[in-house]
Amino acid sequence: MQFVADESVTMDIVLALRKQGHVVLAICEAYPSMSDEEVLSIALARGEVLLSEDKDFGELVFNKQLPHSGVVLFRLDGMRAEEKVARVVMVIGSKGSKLQHAFTVIDGQKVRSRSSASRP
Repeated sequence: MQFVADESVTMDIVLALRKQGHVVLAICEAYPSMSDEEVLSIALARGEVLLSEDKDFGELVFNKQLPHSGVVLFRLDGMRAEEKVARVVMVIGSKGSKLQHAFTVIDGQKVRSRSSASRP
């Protein structure tokens, strides 16, 4: 799959996903200091799922109803870095294309996914 990783996503996660064969555009590498709206717009234009640890994307998708190609929000506070990486890689590997056009939240215990009415 192809993803856009917001600056809040650690390079450990980006590199692990790349190692699994996913294509990941890391905003911190390509477009540092970009606004959340611009990041969401880039992911939409590319048709890729946005990865983030920033809850503000929920505001953009649900309250402002901005269009998107899918958002995955990591809520993995308190986990060690290697546990976060393993959790993200496992969930993305198991959910795959189901992440498209959905807002998905990954925490340490469960995965919640909700289709969004605001689609491209």
